[in-house]
Amino acid sequence: MMEERALVPHGYSLTDEDRNELLTTLQARFDTNRKRHPTIRWEAIRVKLMQKDSALLSLLWMERSGGEPDVVDYDPKKDQYLLADCAAETPAGRRNICYDQKARQSRRRNAPTTSAEEEAAAWGIEIVTPAQYRKLQKLGVFDTHTSSWLKTPARIRRLGGALFGDRRFNSVFIYHNGADSYFSDRGFRGILRV
Repeated sequence: MMEERALVPHGYSLTDEDRNELLTTLQARFDTNRKRHPTIRWEAIRVKLMQKDSALLSLLWMERSGGEPDVVDYDPKKDQYLLADCAAETPAGRRNICYDQKARQSRRRNAPTTSAEEEAAAWGIEIVTPAQYRKLQKLGVFDTHTSSWLKTPARIRRLGGALFGDRRFNSVFIYHNGADSYFSDRGFRGILRV
């Protein structure tokens, strides 16, 4: 479970090789998937990323845990680019976890070692919201065999539930489950603002 995390240990410092390799990978994905961001220029994103090692570290973890991050939007009011996990299925290195720490700690047996919220917070990213998930699904076909935890409103979480989404029958579904549940085919998708 989550062995890929060891590839980017906490406290890790980016090397020049990491930086160059990651930027090359991100640019290649950006160029290959222009339909996700037809009006955005790579150079503007690269400049922002080069100014923020913490963002590059988050993206390195997203990449190495199987997320295949790519640019999915731009917020002109905040002058921020949004990069989200665009792997066809929920990232393999982030599956088999429950929703949050409270849910994880409430399990009497077989508790996972971490949760979606804990991992997202540790790596400086956000869990994709239901609205962001629906928007992402308009940019491609995601989670046809897996599902992804989604940012859950407090009113639902207080009652023990959490939201997740997937695509089945060529339709996007948002469901609920107990926040303490976890499955080998459920992980989470993250989003990073740069």
